[in-house]
This record gives sequence, C-alpha cells and structure tokens, in this order.
Amino acid sequence: MPDTDELRHNELLQLVPKAEAKQSMKDFKSDQEVRWCPGCGDYAVLAAVQGFMPELGLAKENITFVSGIGCSSRFPYYMNTYGMHSIHGRAPSIATGLATSRRDLSVWVVTGDGDALSIGGNHLIHALRRNVNLKILLFNNRIYGLTKGQYSPTSELGKVTKSTPMGSLDAPFNPVSLAIGAEATFVARTVDSDRKHLTSVLRAAAEHSGTALVEIYQNCNIFNDGAFEVLKDKEQAAEAVIRLEHGQPILFGSQEPKGVVRDPATGDLQVVAVTEENRSQVLVHDAHAQSPTTAFALSRLADADTLHHTPIGVLRSVERPVYDTLMSDQLDAAVERDGKGDLGSLLAGNDTWTVIG
Repeated sequence: MPDTDELRHNELLQLVPKAEAKQSMKDFKSDQEVRWCPGCGDYAVLAAVQGFMPELGLAKENITFVSGIGCSSRFPYYMNTYGMHSIHGRAPSIATGLATSRRDLSVWVVTGDGDALSIGGNHLIHALRRNVNLKILLFNNRIYGLTKGQYSPTSELGKVTKSTPMGSLDAPFNPVSLAIGAEATFVARTVDSDRKHLTSVLRAAAEHSGTALVEIYQNCNIFNDGAFEVLKDKEQAAEAVIRLEHGQPILFGSQEPKGVVRDPATGDLQVVAVTEENRSQVLVHDAHAQSPTTAFALSRLADADTLHHTPIGVLRSVERPVYDTLMSDQLDAAVERDGKGDLGSLLAGNDTWTVIG
C-alpha cells in the first residue's frame, strides 16, 4: 500500500494533464535560434532538459519555464512550452504566483548564481521555505557572464575580475548550504557535462512534491573557463568528487579509497582514508533524514577554492506539506464557511473611509 506522502504526490501529478501522444526531444525544441557563446555549458543543460521532458508525459501546454535575468535566463525561449523571461531575481516569486493559482501546471524556474543569490536571494529563500511546488534549476558558473565577467555571489575569495582587480573580499555563498538552511525539502547538485547524472537528478526533482532546488555547475568558457575542471577530468574527479547515493556508504577515490565519517568527539563530518578497521564507520547516506543536520554538514565538505571533496547528487529529499495544497484547502474552507464572496462588496465594504476638508 502506498504511504500518505506517495498518495499526496500522485494527486499533485494527476492535476497536470497528460500528453495525448508520445513525445520526443524534438517536441520540446522551439524554433528560436539558441544564442549562447559557443562552448557554453548552458547548451548541455538545455539538451538534457529537452531530452528529459518527454519522460514526464505531460502536455506541453501545461509546462511553464520562468526565468530572471542572465545568460541562463534565455532558457524559456528555447523550450517549446509556455514560459516567461521575467525581471531580475524575481522568477521564484512570479513562479510562486503561477504555481499556486494554476495547480494544473508543471512550473520550472531557471536562474543563475547572480540572479538567484544577489538581487533574488530573498525571493529564493522564501520559495524554498514555503515549499511551493516548483522545480528550480540554478546554473552556477561562479561569475557574472551576461554583464561580462564581474565576480558573483559564488565566486571564490580572492577572485580577480573586472570588478575586483585586487581580488574579491566577499566570502562566497554555497547554494546547497543556503537551500538546506532555508528548510528546502529537496536539494541536489550536479554538473553540466555529466548528462547521465544530470538527467537522474532532474528526474528525482520532477518526482518530488514541493520545491526542488538543483544546483548545476556550469562552465562559462569566456569569463571563467575551467572553473569546474577538477570535477570533470576523470583522473582528478575520482579524488575530488563525492557521489551521493541514498542508502549507500559515502565512499570515493580510486588510488586510495576514502570515505566520510562522523568524528565521535565533535560530531563533525570528515574525510578519511578507508581501512578494514574503520570501514564500518563510513557514513551511509540518508537523503530522507528529517533532520537537515547531516545534509548541511555534507554540503560544507567541499573546499571553496579547490572544490576537492565536492558532493554531487541528492543531498536532501524529504516530504513536507506543499504550500499550493495548503492554500487551496484554506480557500475551499473559506468558501464553504462564508460563500464564494464578491470583490465589489469587499472593495465597498465597511473598512472604508472618507477624507474631508
């Protein structure tokens, strides 16, 4: 028998109409010329999303992509769905209104590290804490690309750019840490060039009820080329990347096996060389743990400068009441109690006043 959370999720999925015929990647390609710099990581993400969308089996007319401002925010033009290229940082707010008023839509937000975490930071954290039924794709290239190479909220300390010629003094945001701290119910990280992993994370996000945030490390080959090379080069990645899988021990490394353990004295997580003696102490990843403590600790393992010990995959996936459903239930209760109501009567009701003199 399915549990309550699964039933709730199935009900949400049933609200979005299904496609009448089988779809392909071609069905989700618009007729617009894709205008990003040649070699940009955005192309890989776009291809992955277009290739993944047919799996959902949803009517294109009921899928919407909302973006803010930035290179990634051109995304809605290239999807053969409804979409909106909105204003700087406000995509989560616009998408919230859309998702709560039209529960028959599958609503996706596409944003960048500058758009989401600078002017849009407040809008992002409130969408996450409310658990609106949104899927947020945060493209992180650790630079401002559209405005030509200034440092961004995720640029590493000391980053030399046009706007910081002597090096950035700002400590960078860690997007997945920020999301977990805002009580997001689904938080994941993936890489633009790993099509298989990217698609698997998108699939998990789409299946989640509530807000899902997916940080995508995305290369800007013009202004920050090679920023994630350590995570992409096979030899380096084996020692730098920690692949998280629910229910599996957190192990990595090819030359010398390493694992993540909890320090019994402090409770902190640390990376150690794995031996026969300590193998049983290696942490087993539990993405569904209700407490965000361990997921947050995992998000802090990565070195901000070298990116060594970077976890990728689903860090957290838990169930919590969805804002859209709660709001709909509240409105239904109000109508049942007080009737449908009349806007004209409300505007001309008792709470009015006349200014004289």
